[in-house]
Amino acid sequence: MSTGHTIVSAKADASASKAWLRALELTAAIPRKRDRLFSSVLQELAQRFGDHPSLVSERERFSYKSLVERSNQYAHWALEQGLAKGEVVCLLMQNRPEYFAIWSGITSMGGVVALLNTNLVGDSLAHCINIVEPKYLIVDDQSLASLSSSLQAVKGAPVIWVHGVEHEKFSRIDLEVNQASRQEISISELPQLAIEDRALYIFTSGTTGLPKAASVSHARVLQWTHWFAGMMSIEPGDRMYNCLPMYHSIGGVLAPGAVLIGGGSVVIREKFSASQFWSDIVRWDCTVFQYIGEFCRYLLHADPGPEAQNHRIRLACGNGMAPDVWGEFQDRFRIPRILEFYASTEGNISLFNVEGKRGAIGRVPPYLAHRFSPELIRFDVESEKPLRDDQGFCIRCAANEPGEAIGRIVGDGSLIGSRFDGYTDREATEAKILRNVFQAGDAWFRTGDLMRKDEAGFFYFVDRVGDTFRWKGENVATSEVSEAISTFPGIRHAIVYGVAVPGNEGRAGMAALVANSGLDISALHQHIASRLPSYARPRFIRLQSEVEVTGTLKYSKAELIREGYNPLANPAQIYLDDPARNSFTILDEAVYERIQRGQIRL
Repeated sequence: MSTGHTIVSAKADASASKAWLRALELTAAIPRKRDRLFSSVLQELAQRFGDHPSLVSERERFSYKSLVERSNQYAHWALEQGLAKGEVVCLLMQNRPEYFAIWSGITSMGGVVALLNTNLVGDSLAHCINIVEPKYLIVDDQSLASLSSSLQAVKGAPVIWVHGVEHEKFSRIDLEVNQASRQEISISELPQLAIEDRALYIFTSGTTGLPKAASVSHARVLQWTHWFAGMMSIEPGDRMYNCLPMYHSIGGVLAPGAVLIGGGSVVIREKFSASQFWSDIVRWDCTVFQYIGEFCRYLLHADPGPEAQNHRIRLACGNGMAPDVWGEFQDRFRIPRILEFYASTEGNISLFNVEGKRGAIGRVPPYLAHRFSPELIRFDVESEKPLRDDQGFCIRCAANEPGEAIGRIVGDGSLIGSRFDGYTDREATEAKILRNVFQAGDAWFRTGDLMRKDEAGFFYFVDRVGDTFRWKGENVATSEVSEAISTFPGIRHAIVYGVAVPGNEGRAGMAALVANSGLDISALHQHIASRLPSYARPRFIRLQSEVEVTGTLKYSKAELIREGYNPLANPAQIYLDDPARNSFTILDEAVYERIQRGQIRL
């Protein structure tokens, strides 16, 4: 090893150690001050930073002082409505600074705010409202139509308040709140609150069924915001660009909260726009941005414009950066540092790749492994259950062996990140707990994610449990197949999943692709064959013009799996990897019927 490489490695290690130390220092006092909520922190920040910008957008601008004043007004509104500790207010609102003021104000009074997905309509939206049983529901003018489509199925008759528009049936909350006091509510009027109390309900994406409402405590809000402020080394001169949905834990709580903890400013955009992303970054003079899911892949395929390299970005922070995107994205757009992390709203595992190792989702320093490091256990893809030994205990994975990531659930109040507070549904909560894992009586949180860990301790995401499928006696990770396909020129998106084929055990691979015009399907076949073993190559290819994604830019596979490879059920063109011709050929109705009768062996 060269001396220069040794110096670079030493600097990277030192920088990583500083990040962990900052995060530990910022979160150390949280469990010792049980009555200090996030609202208390905001009051302290307002004293320090006053008129410095906190949350800004095209439509609104809050300084630290005015943000706290607006939050106080919502707290007074909650008090005037008689909202009791633990009662729920649903919030259905597009991204804007006011969003943050609403939930922070209501939770300071002991209310619980349920952050509703603004993409949902009808029965799906009604389901989310019903499972949290709200007393009040706040809806903005842009979301009224979505709410109207679901009201017939909403139970319990919550009182509805409209924000930003007059309505013949509902009162207008923004005008009501404008009349409320901007002063902090006196201690005598507040209920007794502690960090263990619930602050928010945040919903899972529903990619594998109806959404579940995850319980988020005040302690968790504090842990998220302070930890990430340390990891990102946020300072008052920083300005973060946030275009992620604020109903999600990252876009609505973690990212803006972390920046505020460090004294920085947050630029809030209503929705992600690949075409306007870099012009926004330059116009708002941002130094940091938060990404998620396929966000960065969209930016690679968009026309970046001249602003793409004339920015002051020092850090991109997020999760879900695909390995095949990472290098090109960082190099093309000149991003000095990418901080990839792994976490979930309800989970007790978090990983951080502070070293910037491309493709990895994180690494826990050896001196902290006893507190934070997850375990990887062997997993049976067919039964979708962990494997157990003769004594009935789970089996740890070897280096580079894929397995399900699990985190130990502890009752120690000082280890906030190790708690699992569950969902409103007790059955769903219990399904995420794995018991008697390594010894009788222990309990661990199941992430539902398959990972591997290399010899250096870096973790890598492999696939979601349920996405990995078995074919020809081998496990196939959809993420690895997708990565291999995505490196072919012209492929914009590759969604891989398994489909059942009569007369065959397991599931055959299928890939739904969005590609540039003029895709060379023959060259694509050669490309796949040169990069994947035979069992992992998709037997079916589906070409389509666009992909369906969730609000957090995750691919939605449910409808694709339902339609399968039946050409009559598909609006898209289907190709078969024809074993007789060793190439992709168009799958028509006659060929489909032959497959169904077992006349074509895959």
